[in-house]
Amino acid sequence: MEKSLERAMYAMRWALAPIYLGLSLALLALGIKFFQEVFHLLPSILTVSETDLVLVVLSLIDMALVGGLLVMVMFSGYENFVSQLDVSEDTEKLAWLGKLDTSTLKNKVAASIVAISSIHLLKIFMNAVNIDNEKLLWYVIMHLTFVASAVAMGLLDTKTRHH
Repeated sequence: MEKSLERAMYAMRWALAPIYLGLSLALLALGIKFFQEVFHLLPSILTVSETDLVLVVLSLIDMALVGGLLVMVMFSGYENFVSQLDVSEDTEKLAWLGKLDTSTLKNKVAASIVAISSIHLLKIFMNAVNIDNEKLLWYVIMHLTFVASAVAMGLLDTKTRHH
């Protein structure tokens, strides 16, 4: 009975596979939005203000960071929780593939969230004259919360790895 229960529980890890597949669809949707934004910008490139151009470019960078985060979570999560990826020898392999444990992945996700939050905060600061000071304060507090959380997770990870 115990062995059957353990085998069934172990096989249930495959329930995560459709979730990781769903993340790949989210990556595709993000790519479509990225190029929609680029194609929207191109006709007005000569008339758009520098500030608006910078804001669009920051949005594109933000989408690229989110896309990288999706790839990292998708592949390393699949490898850590479902099954190893069978990448043939003649195929280019991502350098970090198979090397990210859950703790490292968690820290990379936290760092990515801080980077994404930084870009959002920069976009908000570029439009600060149109935003209430109290709202600006809350944006900064939220960003600092992300930073503090990422630093705390990194310190805890460092402390637990050495002991």
